[in-house]
Parts: sequence; structure tokens; C-alpha cells
Amino acid sequence: MRPSLLDPLFAPAGALPGIGPKNAKLFDRLLQRPQGARVVDVLFHLPQATVDRRSRPKIRDAVPDTIVTIEARVTEHRGPPNARSRAPFKVLVEDDTGDVELVFFLANHDWVRSRLPIGATRWISGKLELWDGRRQIVHPDRVMNAEEFARLPAVEPVYGLTEGLYMRTVARAAEGALKRLPRLGEWIGEATLRRLKLPSFADALGAMHSPKKPEDVDPAGPAATRLAYDELLANQLALLLMRARMRSTPGRAHLAEGALGRRLEAALPFSLTQAQRKAIDDIRADLRAEKRMLRLLQGDVGSGKTVVALLAMADVVEAGRQAAMMAPTEILARQHYERMAPLAESAGLRIALLTGRDKASERRASLAALAEGTIDVAVGTHALFQESVAFADLGLAVVDEQHRFGVRQRLALASKGAAVDLLVMTATPIPRSLVLAYFGDMDVSALREKPPGRQPIDTRVLLIERLEEVVAGISRALRSGARAYWICPLVEESETLDVAAAEDRAAALRALFGETVGLMHGKMAGPERDAATERFRRGETKILVATTVVEVGVDVPEATIMIVEHAERFGLAQLHQLRGRVGRGAGRSACLLIYKGPLGEAARARLETLRETEDGFRIAEEDLKLRGEGDVLGARQAGAPGFRFARLEIHGGLLARAREEAEAALKRDERLASEGSRGLRTLLYLFERDEAARLIEAG
Repeated sequence: MRPSLLDPLFAPAGALPGIGPKNAKLFDRLLQRPQGARVVDVLFHLPQATVDRRSRPKIRDAVPDTIVTIEARVTEHRGPPNARSRAPFKVLVEDDTGDVELVFFLANHDWVRSRLPIGATRWISGKLELWDGRRQIVHPDRVMNAEEFARLPAVEPVYGLTEGLYMRTVARAAEGALKRLPRLGEWIGEATLRRLKLPSFADALGAMHSPKKPEDVDPAGPAATRLAYDELLANQLALLLMRARMRSTPGRAHLAEGALGRRLEAALPFSLTQAQRKAIDDIRADLRAEKRMLRLLQGDVGSGKTVVALLAMADVVEAGRQAAMMAPTEILARQHYERMAPLAESAGLRIALLTGRDKASERRASLAALAEGTIDVAVGTHALFQESVAFADLGLAVVDEQHRFGVRQRLALASKGAAVDLLVMTATPIPRSLVLAYFGDMDVSALREKPPGRQPIDTRVLLIERLEEVVAGISRALRSGARAYWICPLVEESETLDVAAAEDRAAALRALFGETVGLMHGKMAGPERDAATERFRRGETKILVATTVVEVGVDVPEATIMIVEHAERFGLAQLHQLRGRVGRGAGRSACLLIYKGPLGEAARARLETLRETEDGFRIAEEDLKLRGEGDVLGARQAGAPGFRFARLEIHGGLLARAREEAEAALKRDERLASEGSRGLRTLLYLFERDEAARLIEAG
């Protein structure tokens, strides 16, 4: 149960000053709480910036293009010539050193006259500008009498808003939320507080919502660092508690002699890399243990994860159980199956593909075979884990390209059998800090080598004005038997527009190359997409024009050219994934990144990094610096941490410390049941790691 101490924070936000029934729905939208915003949501909605109103000069000394707050007398109203005129209403104010013109466009004239009556002294705050040599403030932020000025904060927080909400409404609600913050005990260890020089939790929130200086809301400042550390500590505690729960369920030792694995290796057309051997050794050690395996296998594009997974599945089958591999799309599931089937069959493994497109009769037969145990390895999409699918004895679940899975899904997935071992794979190299934040409940293996024979990819960056040269180069390459991908630009946030861009480019290339140009995009039905991929694989089409649907899963070793149009619009990891579609065969490959100038600083940095390196792990670290963790891992799905305060590109260095502190706390008190652990229990509930908190209570 959530401690009653926290009840005031989980009360509806509508009771806060300035919200009420009228604004409540706007706050629900702003705080992304369709089921109703709470006080804690307002409290955790931190300012993004500040307006510094500390400059209070005489008019003569006011610096143009800065925010100033001046005291002045109202000396003249300069209204428009008539009521229908769209000319601005101007008001002249002065002090004993000079004057300023206040300019109001489309204003309520009565309001201006009553707020600024001639002869009155007012405090005016806003941005001072020079226009035709005269000082002016267009639409002042504040027009105040002495009493109102006395209440003006010298530094005002600036919050994210939604249409219909005003800054002062949000600031007032935040002030009310701060007053409801109960006195909470300290949950951070004394040594960490001293070393990081952190304020208390309440003081950190106070500094952010009522800043005294702009630096108070700096994401790298003490207040933001404190809140980020709290969140990372809650996250690490939750992951460790989940890990303990998964590990506390007894595993089943898979004792295989490795005969199936040796047959598979003998059938491979290449030797395993050292990194693959190390990963297989780690996985086999996990499989032989009495504890359940929870392992993340991450490898760069083309590093050979599928083979590692197949060898792991072979050991489980040899030990008398079944294995399943789940892929995010049907194309990828089919491709895994096609790549593994000949190897599996040569080793005597019975392998089957289950997708949503199977005929009803085929599906019934497959489900019956799975339930009877006459299928050893099932490959499919998430449909594999629907309730209707029963395994005779599932021993290993391999989840491919689902690094966006949260802990909750990992728990659900492994419940398809008794003590199922879990191997999660991703071809998106993940920065170290993100691995700890998102996969802290798992052991990690990384494949950093590419299989022998892989050629480096020649990556070039070209201006779009050189497009004709690119087309001429493609023409020469096609004559020598090459195949090429042509990726069309991302157009805003609209798949429809992306498709239009791809269709236009395909039409232009067909005018030159005829029916050798294929087209593939996300709005095609699955069978159409598969057919387009198949034609390209067989060489019936030589150029495949596509949106980013080829990013994951299209594997054509004969394709040696990747052209990305408007590369400046793509993210770094995405460009790296696209480039990884070539360089898969023995031939030399090239990647042309075509951009439209002038480039912004971030886009330039992305393209430079791509040109300099093919190391996906280095690229992932650079991507984190450029974009932040939310974007690097892609759209968050339910169960992913979804940090509110922690920004791993800034606060990633705190993770190891939070991990150590969480481990030490659970070593002292594995269920956080003692009085000394009360603060940490409160922390889990405060940051809504409720599943982890319930695990403590359930024992």
C-alpha cells in the first residue's frame, strides 16, 4: 500500500489554486494524464527556463534587447484615429531620465486606459527595443501598481504550456502543490549527499519552482541533479527488485552435451568470431545454472546475433525442451526463419514459422504440434505469446529487436512456461548508461566484431545539387550487376507525405531505369511489402525505393549501394541502421548521404560521425549526446522507465552511483522492511515504481 503520508500528492490536481473545474481538463492534457492529473504531476512539471526580471534600471540606462522592469509615469495616450483602425494603441511613459513608448496591437482600449491612466506611476516589465531610434516595449509582460510589483518574483519560471493555459496559472498551481508537499525523510545516503553536494528533495523542488536566479533551473545544477538522482535511485531499486523476483523463481538447468551445437557450427559457412564465442559461453553458463537466465545480447548491424541465438536454442532442445524466437515484424520473423531453417534441419532441429498470415488450417496444425512438443523451435511475431498458443515445455524465449520492452513485458513473456530463460537481442547498440537504466535487471553480452569477410562501407556525404552525378553513378553500377537501396526523406511527422516522397522518387527513377525500380513503404499491406522485398532479393528489381521500413529486417547480401536522400533529416542511429543494410556480402559497398545545405550544427555532427566511423557503439554514445535518451531508444512503450527528471546525456554519470546505493540498500535489507529503509519505500511509491514496491510487500 502507498504510505498515507503521500496521499496529499496523489489527490486530484483540480483542488489546487487556479485550477478548478474549468482548467482541470487543460492540466490533464498538459501533464498527459487523461485519467486525471494529480498534485504530484503538477509538482513534477518543472520549468524549462526562466525570465530574469532583476534588471530595474532608469530609462536612460536600460539596455536594448533585454528584459527590463522600469518605474515610470504615464504621460500620454496615443490611440488609433478611429475605432475601426487596426493601428496600435500607444502609451508614452517617462521617468526623470527619459521616456519609453508602450505599444499594444489589437488591444482592448478600455483595458489599456484603465490599467495605465494618465498621471499614474506604474511598474512595467518587458523586452526593451529600439524602433526608429525610439525606445519601445511591445506588449509588456507586466503592468503593475506598487502593491502588485511587491509580489513580482525577480526570476520567473517558464513552464511548458498547452493551448488555453497561461503561465501564471501553472505557476500558481505549482506554488500550491509545493505547499502540499509533506515532510519526507531522507532516502539518499549521507556519503552521496556530501559527495554530490545535493540539497534536500523539498529544497530542490522549491528551487526549481521558485528560482532566485536563472541557474537554479539548470538541468546540470544542484536542484535538477538531486531530482534526477532520486529518480535514478528509484529506477535502479525497481530493476534490482524485479531481478531478484525473476531469479527467486527456481530455474531449470539445461544440461546439454553440445552435440546439436557442434552439428550447427559444422554447417556454418564461416567461423564464429571471438565475440560470438564469448557470448555463447556466457549464455551456456546461464542455461546450465539452476537460476533463470535474463540476458541482453546486443550487437552492431551484421555482427551475427542470430547464430548465437540459434546455438542457444539448440542446447535447450538437446536438454529436452522447446525454444521460441519472437521478432517485431513478419518480414523479420520470416527472414530469421529462412536463415535458420537450413542450418536447423541439417542439425536435426524441427523448426516452424508462425505468423498472423498463416491459413487457419496451417495455424491449427502448428499450434497442435507446439502443444504436443513435435516442434522444437518456433519463430514468429508477438502472436507467439498470445493466450491461445501453448508450448509442451518452453525452456527459452528469444526476443529480437524489442529493446523497447519494459520490465513488465519481460515478466509476462517469461510466464509462457515453467522457469523460462530469457534472451533479449537488439541490433541497435545501446549506450552504457542506457543499458544500466533500461536493462539493469539483465546480464549483458555485446558483439563488437563483425564476421570475417565483411568489407568496410565507403561512406560519402554529398550536396543534393550533385544528384545527377549520383544517378549517373547508379546507372554505371547497375550495368555491372549492382543493386541499390534509395531511401526517401522523412517529411515532417506524416507517413502519408513520406509515402508521397517515395512514390515521386520511384516515378522519376522509373522514367530512367524502367521496371528495374521497385517501391516499398509502410502503407503497403504486408504481402505487398514482402513481394517487393522478394523481387529485389531475386534481382528482378535492381533499385528499391523505400521509406525507412527497410531500416530493420531487409537482408539482401547482393545490395551494395545505399543512397539516403535528405540525410540531414534522419537520426544518427537510424542512418547507421540504414547503412547496415549494405556491406552484407563479399562485394565492396558504398553509402551516399545526400543532404540539402546549409546544415545545422547537430545535422553536421551526425553526418561527420557517420563518415568517420562504422562502430555502432561509438555512434550510439554520440547519438545520446546529440539527442537524449528518449529519442535514442525510440518511442516509449508501456513499461519503459520514461524518466521525468533524469536526462541520461547529462545525468548518466550518476547511474553507477545509484546502482551501488540500491545494491547496498538491498544487501542490508532485501525487502526494505526495516525502519531505516522507510525512505526508500516512500521513494519507490513517489516515483510510481509501484510494481517493485508490491514485490517487497508480496515477499
